[in-house]
Amino acid sequence: METCFRSVSKLLLTTTLRRLSFCRYMAQAQRHAPSANTPTHGSKGVGDPPHGFDYFLVLDFEATCDNKNDPRPQEIIEFPVLKVSGRTFETEATFHTYVTPDVHPQLTPFCTELTGIIQDMVDGQPSLTQTLKDFDTWMVEQGLLTPGVSSVFVTCGDWDLRKMLPSQCSYLNIPVPSHFKQWINIKKSYSQVTGHWGKSMMMMLRNLKLEHQGRHHSGIDDCRNIARILGELARRGAYFQVTSWR
Repeated sequence: METCFRSVSKLLLTTTLRRLSFCRYMAQAQRHAPSANTPTHGSKGVGDPPHGFDYFLVLDFEATCDNKNDPRPQEIIEFPVLKVSGRTFETEATFHTYVTPDVHPQLTPFCTELTGIIQDMVDGQPSLTQTLKDFDTWMVEQGLLTPGVSSVFVTCGDWDLRKMLPSQCSYLNIPVPSHFKQWINIKKSYSQVTGHWGKSMMMMLRNLKLEHQGRHHSGIDDCRNIARILGELARRGAYFQVTSWR
């Protein structure tokens, strides 16, 4: 009986903590949310897209890693971004490159097994510094930096843009481009729509009755699956706002 009581108490405590965490997130989102007259990556007006932005830029980095201790510093080795229409939720363009790690150029067997990225795929590829320049050029070519065009990054979690990119930019002594400083964490959007925390991409796909496609931990395949989650949440009535900042 005592064991049962402890289990129930632990479950109640866990549930309460999750609710408090979600409430804190909602309060933070309300404080940071732009007013009706405040533009986010572009001004809004008549003919606004029904889900808040003209384009969603779905991003999912892969980085150097090992099974026990990740290399320090970790370095981005795959940089994929999908340009997803805020009206149709179809992918209109793709930026995708592998990136040469400078400090630890040799991938570990664990990293290759996890991500499917082999050594030949990163050898001879651009550095992160060059990749960021190439990505800015792509954004200009796609009209994403044009005044009046609104866009926002979408990630599965906050690791990509709150930790990974800033830490590597800091190590390289280069600034983080301003457009990477706010984003939508799809886990939080999922929570707003369903009332349940989006623990992982795989869990969200399963609960939304979407079949996983491609290879898990392939950055480009993960982007495609995140985009499908985004589209399904929109179909269920989501109105997307920035959820995370740095």
